Amino acid sequence: MASYNKVLLMGNLTKDPELRYTPQGTAVVNLRMAVNRKFRTKDQELKEEVCFITAVAWNKQAEVCNQYLHKGSSVFVEGRLQSRTWEDNTGAKRSVIEIRAERVQFMGAPGAKPQAPAAAPIAGEQATDEPSTESAWLAESEDQAHEELS
Repeated sequence: MASYNKVLLMGNLTKDPELRYTPQGTAVVNLRMAVNRKFRTKDQELKEEVCFITAVAWNKQAEVCNQYLHKGSSVFVEGRLQSRTWEDNTGAKRSVIEIRAERVQFMGAPGAKPQAPAAAPIAGEQATDEPSTESAWLAESEDQAHEELS
């Protein structure tokens, strides 16, 4: 059975990037994005839908995104869908689908902060089982990133 997991999104950040570091010191940033879609109904009425989604970038790319992007920045993200689950503080099982960013391109805009090229794309990644906690997911993703760089 064939499968292909590739996502291309262009949108604007709804918040400043959220940079953090794993216990092993690997940088990871959340880019909260809004992606708009304009269309006409059967009655030719112009409508707009907004999809809110988080893209996650790692390593040097995460640090560069944090340095140059801010709320309202236009970005083009290339990556793949990734789901993860964890238990919250109340013991409830939570899950989320995010974009694992392989490449982030800064689109720029008038009055935007100075732009720099995004970090190099992450080389081919291998599918893994979903970790049960966010910290386990971070550790597992960090291990994958180190293996890819080796």
